[in-house]
Amino acid sequence: MKISGSRVVVECLVEQGVDTIFGYPGGAILNVYDELYKNSDRITHILTAHEQGASHAADGYARSTGKVGVVFATSGPGATNLVTGIATAYMDSSPIVAITCNVPTSLIGRDSFQEIDITGVTMPITKHNFMVHDVKDLADTIRKAFFIAKSGRPGPVLIDIPKEVTAAEVEFEPKPVAEESREEFNKFTDEELKAAADIINSSERPVIYAGGGINMSDASKELLEFAEKADIPVSESLMARDAFPASHPLCTWMVGMHGTKASNMAITESDLVIALGSRFSDRVISDSSRFAANSKVFHIDIDPAEINKNIPTAGSLVGDVKSILQKLLPLIENKKRTDWVNKIQEWKKEYPECYDVNPKDSINPKFICECIHKVAGDDAFITTEVGQHQMWVAQFYPFAKPRTFITSGGLGTMGFGTGAAMGIQFAHPKAHVVHIAGDGSFRMNCNELATIQHYNLPIIIVVVNNGTLGNVRMWQKLFYGKRYSQTTLDFGPDWVKLAQAYGIDGYRACNSDEFSKVFEAAFKSGKPAVIDAKVDIDEMVLPMVPGGKPIYNQIMSVSKEIQS
Repeated sequence: MKISGSRVVVECLVEQGVDTIFGYPGGAILNVYDELYKNSDRITHILTAHEQGASHAADGYARSTGKVGVVFATSGPGATNLVTGIATAYMDSSPIVAITCNVPTSLIGRDSFQEIDITGVTMPITKHNFMVHDVKDLADTIRKAFFIAKSGRPGPVLIDIPKEVTAAEVEFEPKPVAEESREEFNKFTDEELKAAADIINSSERPVIYAGGGINMSDASKELLEFAEKADIPVSESLMARDAFPASHPLCTWMVGMHGTKASNMAITESDLVIALGSRFSDRVISDSSRFAANSKVFHIDIDPAEINKNIPTAGSLVGDVKSILQKLLPLIENKKRTDWVNKIQEWKKEYPECYDVNPKDSINPKFICECIHKVAGDDAFITTEVGQHQMWVAQFYPFAKPRTFITSGGLGTMGFGTGAAMGIQFAHPKAHVVHIAGDGSFRMNCNELATIQHYNLPIIIVVVNNGTLGNVRMWQKLFYGKRYSQTTLDFGPDWVKLAQAYGIDGYRACNSDEFSKVFEAAFKSGKPAVIDAKVDIDEMVLPMVPGGKPIYNQIMSVSKEIQS
């Protein structure tokens, strides 16, 4: 059948199993939006308040489901407003497809109104991008984009379509979705697999360093079986905080700059670090010359470019971590490493000092996390922005199930979480979604309250309000002589009044008792809500590894002089 390019876009999206799109219309993409209108019974379009919010929503949708998230934007500023969201997805290996439309080909390169070379702009932050010059290439380009986005190490792909291509007609023939076998990414021999098992079996003090690839590969079940069979402690990167049950005795929680004493010392004192789907970011390894200096490192990852990139390895297997663990498990000895695990348990007892577990005129961040979990349970999705509140969630929230903690890791995007929460809620309409935000980050995306209210999304937003850009202030306090340059947020808005202005319930809590009451009330209401939770301006994120120091050099407490 002969159809328009814009109809091709819709047909290919349906063919790929897309049911939800996030976006914002404009002149160059009008033909596609007109076709969406005609096919609204087949695909739901979510209109956000800003294109960046749409990109983060597509990302949250993708991370929580494992499916490809889709975002639309028009040319020029519409397209460039996606850049931060695309970069966020790229750094965290999240599969999204961004479709933008550009000015007609005849106007490209002429500084036309709302013209931008978006493929040039996004080349460094996409797995691949395309500009479609001929409508005959459109369908296969879209199919290829989806395949690339979800294959191997996932990531974002952008397709830019000049306006006349969306209007031109072409013969269209549906095709089955191209499926891949995860096995095809396994680039090792049986001998190499056996050698890997021998290294693991012969180690006395091994530790697993689990990365975000565990979730991307849906390998949490295999990770649990592997850790229990071999009796190996599991430390986690930020992106893997939900990949292994926090309550499990072998879980040492997060490793790195704000990691636990148990995780950082386990890496330091181990004789083997087994890295699974991780990239050894600087926030994990800090001083690379002293990271696991007396230990062998064995790296398993689907991306060969990550092997030996930041940390030299004694061995590696390139491939899908789920598939590799399934093959390794029969070769792994069932043994107890009692002395090593007991040592881990001793380290787990060492916590940093807290200001006050129950302050009268503010709320302890640990209490916030524990209260939310007590009410929301293990099945709730938790999103964050970026900053102190994000680290507190990573340090204190007892995640039990994979893909329930959605946060920006690699890029550290303030403004990510509200959009991500919306994407998660649309992907899981019956689920509970709690977004924990800092007051600094939330002012960057609070316009999406309009989207939350319009679609009546029962998202609870907890604004951890300490009146400052807390992470930056903390560094200014410790390393810049308390010169708080442009980090104090002693100006509006009033978050409760702002929520009410959008037609959303607003609550304020100034102590633990108040927070318990208002969070439970908001949760039971089943409606969107914003909770302004007061936290002391000088609350710290501890432990902390100063920049450039080895991860065993942790600040566990801060003197009264520095606190004041």
